[in-house]
Amino acid sequence: MSGGQEMRIPEEGISKDEVLEALRAYKNDDADYERARTWSLVYYLGEEHHRFLTDVYSMFMSENALNPVAFRSLRRLEHEVVRMTADLLGGDGDTVGVMTSGGTESCLLAVLAYRERAASRFALRKGRPEMIVPESVHVAWEKAAKYFGVDIVRVPLRDDLRADVDAVARRINKNTILIVASAPSYPHGVVDPIAELGALAQAHGVPLHVDACLGGFMLPFMERLGFGVPPFDLRVPGVTSIAADVHKYGYGAKGASVLLYRSMDYLKHQFFVYENWPGGIFISPALLGTRSGGAIAAAWAAMKAIGMNGYLELTRTVMETTRALQDGIRSIPGLDILSDPEMSVFAYGPTDKKLNIFAVADQMEERGWLMDRLQRPEALHAMVTPRHAPIVGEFIADLRDCVEYVRRHPKESAKGNAALYGMIARVPFRGLVRSEALKIMERMYGPEMKMPL
Repeated sequence: MSGGQEMRIPEEGISKDEVLEALRAYKNDDADYERARTWSLVYYLGEEHHRFLTDVYSMFMSENALNPVAFRSLRRLEHEVVRMTADLLGGDGDTVGVMTSGGTESCLLAVLAYRERAASRFALRKGRPEMIVPESVHVAWEKAAKYFGVDIVRVPLRDDLRADVDAVARRINKNTILIVASAPSYPHGVVDPIAELGALAQAHGVPLHVDACLGGFMLPFMERLGFGVPPFDLRVPGVTSIAADVHKYGYGAKGASVLLYRSMDYLKHQFFVYENWPGGIFISPALLGTRSGGAIAAAWAAMKAIGMNGYLELTRTVMETTRALQDGIRSIPGLDILSDPEMSVFAYGPTDKKLNIFAVADQMEERGWLMDRLQRPEALHAMVTPRHAPIVGEFIADLRDCVEYVRRHPKESAKGNAALYGMIARVPFRGLVRSEALKIMERMYGPEMKMPL
């Protein structure tokens, strides 16, 4: 396939071997997750587990959870995934839930459900519905607020990077439909003070959702291993819903998340029913109509195949690897861990203001590592998986070399990605950043498909 032909459906189908060859070529420039060179996006357990999930996914690839009567197997698998997750996260016999396509859909649905619940219970006194979130909450909640016409009220973080409970209390009013907490937050890997927020939510009669998309399949096993995990799930009075992604530390296939509610009194507000469509009565429990049978089956298969003891061992490996990484980072002059040391997700950055951490990231990417950058404060970010265990020494050695290189070559901070990220992170007018980001998206999704970097 050459020239402009790839932009058109071919007049005659090409051979399957040629299609596969083209796809393999396209993958050459993708992030190298198989050798653990990435620190987010992929939770890869190795080729054996990958093949297992591929077999399961392909078995149910054509089946559609849109119609649970036609595909009763999918309804059973989804129900069992929900029940297993509820058992893991402190649910009881009244706990209900659905599977979604991922953490973002789980966040969107929670906002939708609580908005509809509020509308059914009382008329908002003034203005629009509001939800209160910490500044560190996942950006999916910002998206949900925009999509569903809910005003987002952000509260600052305490010095320990957790939500300020007193600030939340001051912002609750008659239009508050929801409080959100993270377990843990994506940028910093810390668990918000959920027990305190739960008591506050109960006192004001406001729902509290825990975004455990990242930690839902890590924190329960860390707790069993003796780590100091604070109360975070449905065992906490006041928590009315929680979400956990099976395709993260549950090691299922993308995309699979579980959204749980304490009872049907909450979940029912999420359902969509339209009875007057010529195509028949339409009922949907989640945002999507067609839902991948493959993702549902793979989530079930991963949970059944790994088992509780398997998850415990995987978590043990992850946390041992995390400690080794953090010890190595601290051993490099000028670097330190910026967030909770007892979580597999953490931020690290410079103690020396002269060290441009984004320039360090550039140098690491020259060596084949895909580096995640944070802003406010400027830092780097890691989500550790079992696959990182063998590469800790190599990563720390490269990181040490790159820090030393940037110190010796300060001009590196003024060019390339380092300059771009540094400029964006420091622009005081965030509207300008938003405008430039939109232009990048327009170029990427325009007819020319121009990549930004």
